[in-house]
Amino acid sequence: MLPGVGGLKKTVVVTIIASLVIISDYITKQAIVQKVSLYERISVLPFLNIVHVENKGAAFGMFAGLGNHLFIGIGVLALLFIVFYLVKAPVGMETYGMALVFGGAAGNLIDRLTIGKVIDFIDIYINDWHWPAFNIADSALTVGISIFIIANVMAAQHQKEKT
Repeated sequence: MLPGVGGLKKTVVVTIIASLVIISDYITKQAIVQKVSLYERISVLPFLNIVHVENKGAAFGMFAGLGNHLFIGIGVLALLFIVFYLVKAPVGMETYGMALVFGGAAGNLIDRLTIGKVIDFIDIYINDWHWPAFNIADSALTVGISIFIIANVMAAQHQKEKT
């Protein structure tokens, strides 16, 4: 049983978390496409803009020249790996992390399959230094991977203390 979710099965929890990520990612990207012109920048806070950027590459636009089909293949393989991992994984915090990673990977894969690129819109900056624009799916991937790593490091430390 997962901590904090009562009697819900792991599959239900993973499905809910991943679905919330996919739906929120899709809705926000659609709003950006409909309301913000390509490359438009809307100032929200002294460190945050809403932008409309199209990313044909991997993280931060890297490897854009490799083509969308490669990224679709990588996305599908990543989703399959996550599903196989979750089936065998012990129940714990890493389950939450992998659910976020699955939702994020699926959110960006939906863009690649439907429009051939990923819509990014969150622009965080300090003075003239801007982090590359990202989206809800990217955020879920980052948080999910962080949770997964922390859970596994803590489990390894706990195991080490037992011996």
